[in-house]
Amino acid sequence: MSELDRTREFKRAMSQLTSAVNIISTDGPAGKLGLTVSAVCRGSDDPATVIVCINRSSRARDIFVENGRLAVNVLTGNQELLAMHFAGQTGVEMAERFAWDVWSDLDGLPTLRDARVAVAGTIIDRVEHGTHTVLFVAVDELRTRSGRGGLVYDSRSFHQVGSGAY
Repeated sequence: MSELDRTREFKRAMSQLTSAVNIISTDGPAGKLGLTVSAVCRGSDDPATVIVCINRSSRARDIFVENGRLAVNVLTGNQELLAMHFAGQTGVEMAERFAWDVWSDLDGLPTLRDARVAVAGTIIDRVEHGTHTVLFVAVDELRTRSGRGGLVYDSRSFHQVGSGAY
């Protein structure tokens, strides 16, 4: 199998990996920005750390790294349209996305008021690996909302999961 074929097969296989849908957000000297990502996971319980992966070719990656802080917003099942906006699928400008009355502040970072979980943190380390930058984010503050189902990405589409009224 050629390297190109292996890459295509890997991408196809990974599209079958069900993942929570998140919007990561930041604000600081490099500007305010949000991005839909599915590559987020718990890195450590003690100290509380999350891991976020961003494509190295993305201009957004540099803004998150320069700001040095980010928030992870774990989306609810009814936030698919927000996910699409922050994935750049709707043509809505970034400034307009942050002007909507859905945001609150958590430890100086923009977070979605109705997110299942919002985590504000500081980037404490990063690893450049292949096509992505892996960010290690120390948790500074967090907020949870109970009784809400989640939004996952599987087989290249969004799906609502879990309990809670939408």
